[in-house]
Amino acid sequence: MQEQDLPIDIHTNKLLDWLISRRHCNREWQSQVLTIRTKINNAIQDMPVHEGIMKLLSGTYINYFHCKKIVDILKETEADSKNFFGSYGSKRMKDWQEIIKLYEKDNVYLSEAAQMLIRNVNYEVPSIKKQIAKCEQFQQECDKKVADYGKAANSVRGEFQTTCKQLGIQGYRIKHELVERLIELPAIYSKIAGNAKNLESAAQFYSEFVKFVLGKEYPGGCISLLKYLIKNGNTSTYQWVHKEPPLSIEEPPLNIKLDDEPEDDAAGNSGTIDFGDDTGDSIDFGSLGDADAANIDFGDVTLEGEGDIDWGGIEVVNPSAGDGAGTEEIDFNISLEESGIVVESSGLEGGVAKGKEALTILDNPSTRNTLIDEIKELESFLKIRLHEMRSSSSGDLLSMSLLQDAPTILQLQSTESVEKMLSDLQGALTDITDQRTQHLHNIKNSPKYVDMLANSLKQKLAAAEKLVASQEVVRQRRSEAHSEANELRPKLKLVIDKTKQLQAEIQQDISKKYKGRPVNLMGGVNTL
Repeated sequence: MQEQDLPIDIHTNKLLDWLISRRHCNREWQSQVLTIRTKINNAIQDMPVHEGIMKLLSGTYINYFHCKKIVDILKETEADSKNFFGSYGSKRMKDWQEIIKLYEKDNVYLSEAAQMLIRNVNYEVPSIKKQIAKCEQFQQECDKKVADYGKAANSVRGEFQTTCKQLGIQGYRIKHELVERLIELPAIYSKIAGNAKNLESAAQFYSEFVKFVLGKEYPGGCISLLKYLIKNGNTSTYQWVHKEPPLSIEEPPLNIKLDDEPEDDAAGNSGTIDFGDDTGDSIDFGSLGDADAANIDFGDVTLEGEGDIDWGGIEVVNPSAGDGAGTEEIDFNISLEESGIVVESSGLEGGVAKGKEALTILDNPSTRNTLIDEIKELESFLKIRLHEMRSSSSGDLLSMSLLQDAPTILQLQSTESVEKMLSDLQGALTDITDQRTQHLHNIKNSPKYVDMLANSLKQKLAAAEKLVASQEVVRQRRSEAHSEANELRPKLKLVIDKTKQLQAEIQQDISKKYKGRPVNLMGGVNTL
């Protein structure tokens, strides 16, 4: 192989040091480049309109090889300024020719080109690639956040719809719809009271057992409220307390502020009383004397102070006047029926139920809690009794010996009958403690509970809306990152193409200095 065919391999990162060590370039080349860059900036300000020049001046840093191409283009555009001796009179051409001469002095252009190649390979291209990768990663994170926000929003909406379904409302006007659902309570309570009649055998079983164990009636009664409900149904609390039905019931009003969607009535009234024109006049009674007070004009009716009251022909006998002629005495021997006066009974036939006493047993929070406690008390008894009946044979013999003198109802109960009692009791307890029933009960008896429930539902809706808004913000940011990445990709391609071109020009220039030997820059733009 001949010497001119031997390749020269140079590592890109060592290119500048290689040029300086081979004395192709000077170590102080950077100070000379500053002067050249100043002249280039001044020369760019005065350039002819040419498509080739526009391409050269856009995209990358101008170097020596760009300047040579600019001079070639100026030879066409400034041909009119060329004189007989081959020189150009155009200032543009002279400026760029001077720049090329300064570049070629001490091979400053080669040092600058080597530095530009190293900077593009090690910094510019990796930096753009890193920005693009960061944008792509950010897009993936945004996609994940959008999915998470959507899932969370659907979950919150699902909780809202589930709660509304439990309450039997649609969720548009929450407080109004909650109050409207209160019409279901009487039917629910009627069903509970009807099912409570199935508990009569269990209540009797428990009462007889307690009576047998204690040897007497339990003081104050045993599960008395439950027995009352079984016998009389869901009566008013007044009837339960006073043992008599009320003459009338005045239920307490609902103190619920329906402030979620205020509406006026059909006539457009706001609920206030109109007293007419407010002129600010008031009636002054302070200046009336005795004489004036006796003669007050109320319109067409005039009360004369000096006149007498007409009592319908009844004359009052003056005791001091003696027996006067023409006088009529008052007969006090008149029966109540003849007088039209009605006398009510003396309190044993009921009164007016007001306040909490006007509520039914199942509607009154106090009696309702007492009833639930008694049902749980009866449930515990049945469970223990059932466990005892299912115990070993020795336990059965002991129970039989203890219950020999017990009433018939205690001796005849079997495991199956007690299980049936327990099943009916647990069913009744489930009906009373049903979640929807509890909601309706609390809504009627606690305005604060209505506010709390409505606020809870509204917070769920607000949370869902906030999640949707966050989702839109993340989508917008993802779109911005996508646009940024799309803008960086053409820039990356342009920088890589310009770097490849610069590397090829450097290889050709170095090859000329070594009689055309091939030059290979290792680890350069080929790795990008």
